[in-house]
Amino acid sequence: MGNIVAIVGRPNVGKSTFFNRLIQRREAIVDAVSGVTRDRNYGKSDWNGKTFSVIDTGGYVKGSDDVFESEIDKQVELAIDEADAILFMVDVETGITGMDEEVANLLRKVKKPVFLVVNKVDNSKRLENAVEFYSLGLGDYFPVASTNGSGTGELLDALVKALPELEDEDETELPRFAVVGRPNAGKSSFINALIGENRYIVTDIAGTTRDSIDTKYNRYGFEFNLVDTAGIRRKSKVKEDLEFYSVMRSVRAIENCDVCLIIMDAERGFDGQVQNIFWLAQRNRKGIVILVNKWDLMEKETNTLKEYEKKIRQEIEPFTDVPIVFISVLTKQRVFKAIETAVEVFKNRSKKIKTSELNDTMLPIIENYPPPAWKGKYVKIKFCMQLPTPQPQFAFFCNLPQYIRDPYKRYLENQLREKFDFTGVPISVYFRKK
Repeated sequence: MGNIVAIVGRPNVGKSTFFNRLIQRREAIVDAVSGVTRDRNYGKSDWNGKTFSVIDTGGYVKGSDDVFESEIDKQVELAIDEADAILFMVDVETGITGMDEEVANLLRKVKKPVFLVVNKVDNSKRLENAVEFYSLGLGDYFPVASTNGSGTGELLDALVKALPELEDEDETELPRFAVVGRPNAGKSSFINALIGENRYIVTDIAGTTRDSIDTKYNRYGFEFNLVDTAGIRRKSKVKEDLEFYSVMRSVRAIENCDVCLIIMDAERGFDGQVQNIFWLAQRNRKGIVILVNKWDLMEKETNTLKEYEKKIRQEIEPFTDVPIVFISVLTKQRVFKAIETAVEVFKNRSKKIKTSELNDTMLPIIENYPPPAWKGKYVKIKFCMQLPTPQPQFAFFCNLPQYIRDPYKRYLENQLREKFDFTGVPISVYFRKK
């Protein structure tokens, strides 16, 4: 589980630059993995060994110059609900604006750690000018310049100190399945179909995710926790179509689960928002099952299902080894199959392969198809092992790790998938010097 930090503030105060600075070191690595740079509003950062997720709320406001204040209010309220700490960014060049005061009013009532960050303080004159921000009533402020990073260190030191300590995972050894997807894709109905009206629930644990409920599910010989992100908020408070809303919701659920059941509406297709959720799950190295709901409403021709599945797999390349289950929550068609699949994926994700077995299988494969020579140098892979991490990661030891190119890395990943069955699970392959 990770802490979530939200950056709020009106447009053009430099939130995105600051966000990029926070995540850059990690991002470079994370993005190299899958070659995606789709969603620039969410990332992981670490400071002094503490890892947290950062969400830049600004990226979600469309037409950012003349944003209506109501949009900003909505985002601040969401951040207040969802995040563990809030960075409120203002700009020393323009000084305090009415919108800043409005955001400050909302934030003063908050029990969570709020950090007032005064941006663009890049000379001593501006440092003096920053004093006026005391009048926002949020206590001390942190002067920073997000373009060159000055002041960021002090801010992050204070931030990680204030983040709540996370409870150890070990209390519940039960797998956690999160049901995520865009609004109205059928999450609530899926959960009701599973649990049945007579609710086969052992306990309702108020989830560590504050207001998403963990339901302990025990049926057909399966036992797991269901993390429900559906229907949590009163509709009146947030316009349902707010993209930011589902993303923020999903981030929280995805971080706290082992397997994500991504529910999509067959008629809407695998659209941008579903892709975002998929990609969040993949980046967080979670198990994934895609559920295509409302399949009973689709016009069927002979090969509709095959075609549909093929389309989804094209969208999720290169990580295509993901189970896709066509369900109908209304008729309860294949709902149980969905859970069975999630259990399989969970087992795949927690699989540990003996080092001897791994080498006996992989070394002959490597010998038959060694890494291509690079600049006349030959790479020899001598030994491999699975790393002791919660999700599958493998290290291959060789003489010249820097000469192994992506296509070969993918080849090895596909071989691992094929030989040991890692369906639905992102795996990481590293090359280390012997």
